[in-house]
Amino acid sequence: MSLHLYSHPLASFCHKVLIALYENDTPFQAHLVDLADPAGKADFLERWPVGKMPVLRDEARGRTVPETSIIVEYLQQHYPGPRALLPADADARLDVRLWDRFFDLYVQAPMQKIVADFMLKKKDQDDLGVGQARRTLQTAYDMIERQLADDWICGADFTLADCAAAPALFYAEIVEPFHRHHPRLMAYLTRLMARPSYERVLFEARPYFHLYPFHELLPPGWVQR
Repeated sequence: MSLHLYSHPLASFCHKVLIALYENDTPFQAHLVDLADPAGKADFLERWPVGKMPVLRDEARGRTVPETSIIVEYLQQHYPGPRALLPADADARLDVRLWDRFFDLYVQAPMQKIVADFMLKKKDQDDLGVGQARRTLQTAYDMIERQLADDWICGADFTLADCAAAPALFYAEIVEPFHRHHPRLMAYLTRLMARPSYERVLFEARPYFHLYPFHELLPPGWVQR
C-alpha cells in the first residue's frame, strides 16, 4: 500500500480528505493518531512537527503531504480517479479553491474556536472571542445561502469545495444552528450528509462521537430532523 493517511475519525479536517479518497475509491492505509498517547504523539510529530491532522505519506514517491487542500490536489495530480475534484478550467478551479478556503477559514475555524472554548474551565473561557466566532459564522451562513444556486457550492459538480463544506457545516450546525433561517444552506447540508462518501465518513466516526460534546452543544430537536 503506497498511501498512508494519519488522521482521527472524529476530526473535521480529516473528514475533508477522507471524503476525497472515498469519492474516487482511492486505496490507502489508515493510521489512527491518538495525541493523548505519548508514543503515538511523538511518532506523529516526527512526521509533521506542526502536529496538525491529517497528513498523507506516499511511500512510492517518498513524499509526506500535509494540509487538507494540498493533499486533495496531490491525490488528483498523482492518483487521479474518475471524479476530478478540481476542474480543468482555470477560472472554475479558482472558484473551487476560493470556496474551499472559505469553508476552512470562515466555518471550520470559528466552529472549532467555539468547541475548544466550551471545553475549557469557566475561568479560562474567552467570551469575546466566542462572540466574534459566532458572528463570523452568521456572516458565512448568509454568504453561502446567497451562493447556493445548484446542488453543490460551485455548480452542478461535486468538488473539493464540497469536501470542505461537509464536515464544516455538520459541526457548525451543532454549535451555531442555521436550519431555521437558512433553508438553502440546510438543504445543502442534507445533500452532503446523504452523499455516500460522507455517509461512510460519519459511519466510521460514530464510535468516537462520545468524545465530542454533542449533548451539551446540540440544539433541541436537532437529532430528530
